[in-house]
Amino acid sequence: MKLAKSWLKTKQGIVLMTDHNLQHKHGHNHIHGHHHSVSGRIGTAFFLNFFFTIIEFIGGWLTNSTAIMADAVHDLGDTLSIGLGWVLGKMSSKDADKHFSYGYRRLSLLGALINSVVLVTGSVWVLSEAVPRLVNPEMPHAEGMFGLAILGVVVNGYAAYKLSDGKTLNERVLNWHLIEDVLGWVAVLIVSVVLMFVDWPILDPLLSIAFTLFILFNVMRTLKETLKLFLQATPDQELREQIHQQLLSVEQVADVHHLHLWSLDGEHHVLTVHLVLNQCIDNEVQQKIKSDLAEGLKTFQLAHTTIEFEQPEERCRDA
Repeated sequence: MKLAKSWLKTKQGIVLMTDHNLQHKHGHNHIHGHHHSVSGRIGTAFFLNFFFTIIEFIGGWLTNSTAIMADAVHDLGDTLSIGLGWVLGKMSSKDADKHFSYGYRRLSLLGALINSVVLVTGSVWVLSEAVPRLVNPEMPHAEGMFGLAILGVVVNGYAAYKLSDGKTLNERVLNWHLIEDVLGWVAVLIVSVVLMFVDWPILDPLLSIAFTLFILFNVMRTLKETLKLFLQATPDQELREQIHQQLLSVEQVADVHHLHLWSLDGEHHVLTVHLVLNQCIDNEVQQKIKSDLAEGLKTFQLAHTTIEFEQPEERCRDA
């Protein structure tokens, strides 16, 4: 995909600005197609979760299962989180304007942060409900639990499958919501089968605690990554080093400094860097360097790139 390029001469040097969003028509349509695909996946997951949550509340009341009722409340929180992620995900596809010069992609990151917090809160709540049942377990209607568990695994499993191809942080966090639900229903399924044959109601809280701790561990890792991106940490150290070496490979470049790589949403990265030239250059050499840089950086698919040239012996303005 060819990068659109513009150049700006300053007193300090020459600045190359490339914008991955300023592309030819095919690339523009590809981006919008990607956003429609993301929105469609999240929308499907939202409606599946919403309607099944209603079924859960009814089923929990009919089976007298506090575990199912707790899962229904948790799924209600998931539904709200997925809905929020869906709305923010659609808003994040808006083009850049004078208020948000990098566009609205970080709204998707905000959705990932909110969803992570909701998931952590929900997991803590499930633990607070399950731990007391270790002391005072209750015997639910096992056959009803079994039927709801089968339906729960199918519905939530399909919704998780729809989001499994997602690459954005928002989709990954939402997918963990749904995987948690699938594991929850697997636990209910196992417990319901066992309870059909033996009177061991304590298995319900034990399995609930096990899968909740597993999900909590994984979502905390995602939350840590989301917070790092919010603080504009380097998203990938290996990628940064590859870009650094690529810039140094240009014949006229003597040194690279002030290399800043951060991410808009975990998928679209931004690069700013200063390049020190090893000689004074004329217009013809400038054009060659422009071409070499554009070609070399194209493989990294950076969303926004700003590169400033510094002449030999020139003092860096940001030093």
